[in-house]
Amino acid sequence: MEMFLHHVQVSGPAGCEDDMRAFYVGVLGMTEVPKPARLAARGGAWFRAGSAEVHVGIEDGFAPARKAHPGIAVGDVEALAERVGSAGAPVTWDDNIPGLRRFHTTDPVGNRLEFQQAARQA
Repeated sequence: MEMFLHHVQVSGPAGCEDDMRAFYVGVLGMTEVPKPARLAARGGAWFRAGSAEVHVGIEDGFAPARKAHPGIAVGDVEALAERVGSAGAPVTWDDNIPGLRRFHTTDPVGNRLEFQQAARQA
């Protein structure tokens, strides 16, 4: 059976949508995807870049995911880290996986995100 990942969902508190749009679209360069009308009434927002989708769901009693996180492969991790840092979000590089250049950051509500790229061979 063939499987592939369609989306990951992160949570946020009610009213976070504009801040999430500013980050996921304005900083990360994703595009907002319209939610179906039945789901739009619940709040939140959906974003896409290439085949990667991140859905933001509104959660009562929200607490940010500090360990669990989406890992998103990108074409230029250095350029993305520069944009993320320039926007004021943290950029924490992690070299614990040989052959992989990656960093962690947080979205505006504190959810952990990882962005990665295969390291260039010297």
